Amino acid sequence: MDKLEEREKLVKKELSRLRKLFVDIPENKKKVSEGLMIQAARLRILLNDLWQDISKNGDYELFSQSENQEPYERERPAAKLYNSRDATYHKVIKQLIDLLPEEKQIDPQVVTDGSDLL
Repeated sequence: MDKLEEREKLVKKELSRLRKLFVDIPENKKKVSEGLMIQAARLRILLNDLWQDISKNGDYELFSQSENQEPYERERPAAKLYNSRDATYHKVIKQLIDLLPEEKQIDPQVVTDGSDLL
């Protein structure tokens, strides 16, 4: 199985989990919620990949513009991308939670717990 197929399989698994968590979204909001759930599932899988990279290679790297310049530490592009995607992921989850009826609201921590995908 190649990387894309593996990723798609994980996205489908996460999408299924999200659909179960957000089953109480009213019918008139289902089309909007479906797009948000797909985006959240994709983001979560991408975040997991980035987390593995950051765990292995760290947040910072030595960088130099030229051979003559002293290297300095800079944030790795993967770490920047992780932070950006993580913020977007949490916004999408908040939007999904807001689509639920008041009496069916769920804790964001339940949704964002990533232990089942690692």
